[in-house]
Amino acid sequence: MINALLLSNSTMPGTSFFTWPVPWVKKFLQAGHKEVVFVPFAAVTISFREYSDKVEEAFGSMGIRVTSLHASADMAQSLSNAGAIVVGGGNTFALLAALYQNSCVDIIRRKVQEGVPYIGWSAGANLACPTIMTTNDMPVVQPPTFEALGLVPFQINPHYHELRFEGQGGETRKERLEEFLVMNPGKKVIGLPEGMFLQRNGDKLFLGGTGTATLYLSRSDIRVLAAGADLSFLL
Repeated sequence: MINALLLSNSTMPGTSFFTWPVPWVKKFLQAGHKEVVFVPFAAVTISFREYSDKVEEAFGSMGIRVTSLHASADMAQSLSNAGAIVVGGGNTFALLAALYQNSCVDIIRRKVQEGVPYIGWSAGANLACPTIMTTNDMPVVQPPTFEALGLVPFQINPHYHELRFEGQGGETRKERLEEFLVMNPGKKVIGLPEGMFLQRNGDKLFLGGTGTATLYLSRSDIRVLAAGADLSFLL
């Protein structure tokens, strides 16, 4: 049974790192999980150690011990023994490339399918999709494929908004997702704004956080979703 908590972002403006998700993470992991394996490979402009230190501090405040995958002498063994797997945000292409390079994709997928809880934010949420094709990130490296974990059967666009900035001549986020749907008919996308998340528990899926998300069932079928919406039909 797949249990996944997929967060749009880690940090809201004006708050410290990983503050708003804390109550949701506590509830998701409950009292039984006191140790997690953290995947820091989406970090590009900071070191994996710097990233893992930040996550260790944030999760330590919840009484959860963090082991960073980058420091493991045997990544496959660390993932196989993980009580829960946490994947941080950053650059999705860098994340996926590193996971394939270290032969971790299939192991993570298998462990989560076996019931190990998965938490991902931003790039980590993209990784949970069938592909990373709806990330906002620049392809700074080339992974061997765009295929990702497939923990949910639809795509996520984290940090979603529909703003058009003054002086902007290019496409909006909505228009970019419409391009994806034109080129990939039959696919579904959830635009997940800051401060919102998706939680899957087996065959149940719901939308949480604060605000509204946007569900693209097709280019012509776009729906606004309120927090608390039951999205189990997408599974």
